[in-house]
Amino acid sequence: MSIHDILKDPTSAALDGFRVEIDAERERGDVILARPPLNTVSMPQRDQLRAAFEALDADERVRIIVLRAEGEHFSSGGYIKGFLEAAPEVVSKLAWNIAAPARCAKPVIVANRGYCFGVGFEISLACDFRITSETCQYALPEQKLGQIPGSGGSARLQKIVGITRTKDIVMRSRRISAQQAYDWGISTELVADAELEAATDRLVEELRGFSPIAQRTAKKLLNDTEDATLSLAIELEGHCYSRLRQSDDFREGVEAFHEKRPPRFRGS
Repeated sequence: MSIHDILKDPTSAALDGFRVEIDAERERGDVILARPPLNTVSMPQRDQLRAAFEALDADERVRIIVLRAEGEHFSSGGYIKGFLEAAPEVVSKLAWNIAAPARCAKPVIVANRGYCFGVGFEISLACDFRITSETCQYALPEQKLGQIPGSGGSARLQKIVGITRTKDIVMRSRRISAQQAYDWGISTELVADAELEAATDRLVEELRGFSPIAQRTAKKLLNDTEDATLSLAIELEGHCYSRLRQSDDFREGVEAFHEKRPPRFRGS
């Protein structure tokens, strides 16, 4: 299936190892890994996942994007033999494809349970919110194969937990428990396994209550200033704040506050 086909119909049954569901009433689009029991990610699947995220980001019915998986494990990682079979130009795009959730203007939530290894961990790190079941284990095990993470995992992880903990995880192929991931700031929320879906639903509904334009602005600003100096980050924040002052949503938010009623944001 071509990328153009996916963009036209992200819910197509021809997707490799995953499916897409859109709930227009709840303004939600789900990308669901569907190759149980371990939900391994094939090489062609990575390109399709990128296209699916791009399609959902462009879909006006969708406010919030959720990445989740069937079964007791989110993903044990990539299909190992695929790395030897793939051409160099394909391998060189791995990080770009897996970074698709970060490039989405809309908020992206991932629900992690069980094994979350390799590319499963890397694509989770590219999401904005990680809801983690108590059964979850995170790992970047590429050292055991004579390799290093190739889809942005070590770079994103270092931004979150620092170089010392990243070396401990990457260079020792060490598994991180759900509790340790939460304590280190890798996961946004830690919940009982039976509560994972409900916690994800709650976050979706919470995020839907905010202004779409304010959320898009906040996400882009935070992503763009991650490597910026403090003075530059404050300068860019001021410019974004100034632009939002002219938005319909800001006016609605102020009026709703003074009228003591829930705001009715439109995203403009």
